[in-house]
Order: sequence, then C-alpha cells, then structure tokens
Amino acid sequence: MVNFKGTLIVLGMFPLIGWPMALINKKLRKISRHTQEKMADINSLLMETISGVRILKAFGTEKYEIQRFRHQNFDYYKLRMKSFRIMNLMGPITEMIGAFCGMAILLILGKDVLKGHLSFGVFLLSIISITQVIRPIKRTANVMTINQQALVANARIYEVLDTKPTVVERPDALELETFKDKIEIEGVSFQYDESSGDVLQDINLTIKKGELVAMVGPTGSGKSTLVNLIPRFYDVTHGRILFDGIDVKDAFFKSLRSQVGIVTQEAILFNDSVKNNIAYGTFDVTMDKIQQAAQMAFADKFIQKMPKGYDTFIGDRGFRLSGGEKQRLTIARAILKNPPILILDEATSQLDSESEKYVQEALDKLMQGRTVIAIAHRLSTIMKADKIVVLEHGKIVGLGKHDDLLFSCPLYRRLYETQFRTSSSDQLGASGIRTGA
Repeated sequence: MVNFKGTLIVLGMFPLIGWPMALINKKLRKISRHTQEKMADINSLLMETISGVRILKAFGTEKYEIQRFRHQNFDYYKLRMKSFRIMNLMGPITEMIGAFCGMAILLILGKDVLKGHLSFGVFLLSIISITQVIRPIKRTANVMTINQQALVANARIYEVLDTKPTVVERPDALELETFKDKIEIEGVSFQYDESSGDVLQDINLTIKKGELVAMVGPTGSGKSTLVNLIPRFYDVTHGRILFDGIDVKDAFFKSLRSQVGIVTQEAILFNDSVKNNIAYGTFDVTMDKIQQAAQMAFADKFIQKMPKGYDTFIGDRGFRLSGGEKQRLTIARAILKNPPILILDEATSQLDSESEKYVQEALDKLMQGRTVIAIAHRLSTIMKADKIVVLEHGKIVGLGKHDDLLFSCPLYRRLYETQFRTSSSDQLGASGIRTGA
C-alpha cells in the first residue's frame, strides 16, 4: 500500500527462490532415499558379522570384513556429504536472489527518488523489507530440506506398515472344536511367488486322528512347506485343507493354531528364564505343571543344576545351552501346550548320539495319544509310522507303510539303501579303528 513497485520486487523473490528450492528438494529426496538404504545395508552387515563372529574368526576373515564395512561406511559418508552440500546451497542462493532484488530496488526506485517522485523514507522501507524477508525464507528453506529427509524415512516406514498380510482372518471366521476325526489335504498346490513356480503340486492326503504320518524325500521336495500349510502359516494357491470337514481358511487363527504343537529342527528360544520359555504361550500355568512338563522332556535334571534353576536366564536364543538342552526345552513347551496335533520338523537331525537319545525318548512321550506329522531324514526313526509320504519335486511319489514302499516306490528304496549302506560303512570303519587300537 505504501509503494506498489517495491512490493512487486519483494514478491518477485518468492518464485525466484521457489524454483531452485523445488529442484534442490527433489534432488535431496533422491539422495535421502539412497542414504536410508545404505544405512540399512550397514546395519545388516553389522548384524550378520557380529552374529557370525565365530565363523569369521575360524576362517581368519577379520581384515576382509573390516574392508567390507569400510567400503559400505565410505559409500554412506559420500552420500551424507553430498546431502550436506545440497542442503547448504539454499543459503547462498537466497542471499544472491535477495542481493539481486536489492539492486533492482536501487535501480528502479532510486531513479524515482532522484526525480523527486518518491520519498527517501519509502525507498529505505523497501530496502529494509528485502533484508527482513530473506531471513524467514532461509529458515523455511532449511525446514524444507529437513522435511524432505523425514518424508523419505517416513515413506520407508510406511512401506512396511502398509504391507498387506497375505494370510488374513475372515470376518465371519469359525471357532474350531477340538480335533476329532481327520485332516484332509485336497488337491493342494502352492507357490511362494510366480518366479518360484509350484513348490507343491496336486497333493492329496488324509491324516486320521492318532496316526503317525512321516514325510520323507530329498532336500527341497516340499516337506516343510506342506506341514507349514496345515496351521495356515501360508495359504494354499489351489485346493484346500480341512480340519474335521472345515476349511482352515474359515477358522479363527487362535482356534486352529492352539491345536497344533511344533518342534522344529532349530530350537527357537528367547532371552528369558527357563520357566518362561517352557510356559511360552501357555498362560496362568502353575509351577508344578512346568516342572512336570520338563520332567517328561528329560530337561528337569539339567535345569536343576543351573545357578537359579527354573529362574535362570538362558541368553539370546538360548546360547548358554547345548543343542540337546535347547531341543528338550522346546519339547517341554510343546508338552505343556498339550496339542492334539504335533508337527516334528527334523527335530533330532542336528544332535549328537547322546542328546538324540534323550530327545527321542522325550519325543516318544510327547507323541503318545496324538496325531503326529513327522519330517525326518533318518528313516530308522519313522519305519514304524502308520503312513509314510514320499515327496519329490513337490509331488507325492509314494504313500504307504515302510515294507510296502520298499517294493512299490523306487525313490524310497533308494533313500533307504543309501542311508543304511552309509550306516553299515560307518560301523565297519569304527570297528576297524577299535581293532587297530
């Protein structure tokens, strides 16, 4: 209102500053995305190096890993320096545009002052307006650059938060009753994604209550994938899985999974007390029941020898325990849960002979009176199974009892002969060593 020309010149600063600011923010957003990804790579490298420190030392690769970290760290450093350089451009650009606008006021309004068309006070007001506007614009530019970095981090967070789960519970899901009759796997095919192709193809299988069903086959034949479909960790691509005639897709997760106990090849334990690891997922349980479960799993003796007994913390992933001790704790957990269906995924494959003996005895107790689905590479542990399923390339190539499969299934016979020939050779080698001694 005081001077129209001066106002236009001051307002002309905004588009002049806005255009380079938009370009800088676009560039900064791209660099910030790369910076976040590089930081994720560094964290991943640190985690795998620290967790695998024994292998690192065993192979003497300390210098190699240090160089790897330095390389990743230097890449991150370069991105950060590039980001700082771009962020610091806004100050000089704003100052330069402000100086140009000040010169424009001197040239345009200065003529009016010399001609007497404009008072010196109004002229001075226009100059002061330029200097007053530059400071908040610089602050706004700094805030904008910080916002760009925050928006990129926010986008990466929401990529995870907005990811839709592939397995979801239906709004009208049913409450499953206690397992009474059979599990039916009808025409089931499954693939993790299109690139992986079919992992399982047209699987048809019935598992009756109380049966011990064993699954054998070469590595990668789909054994673990098939048992993971039963508690609905994944959804089948085609076909269906029925619990007593009810599709697992129609059931509440809790009512389905509460009926399934799992003992895996890798014992999953938490950095908590022995007591809480055994009682994990089983609430309002008494100490007597926890001890009873531990006794049935042949775990009570070694627990009692610990410094604080059942209140002893076992460390991250149970690193203070041996392989056999960890496995017996997971079995005690399964015993305490008392599920009608039990899945054993190569539960003894990584144990020494003595540990395997204890674990196998614990498993035998756990299996009594339950429907058991067992994956095993050692055929000696499943020869008495009610039903043996032989898988190859995601298909069932043999189904029946041990004696029948030896004649009807070439793959099973080959696995059996290979395994027992190797066992016989080992025994002969051992006896030769003893004779020489």
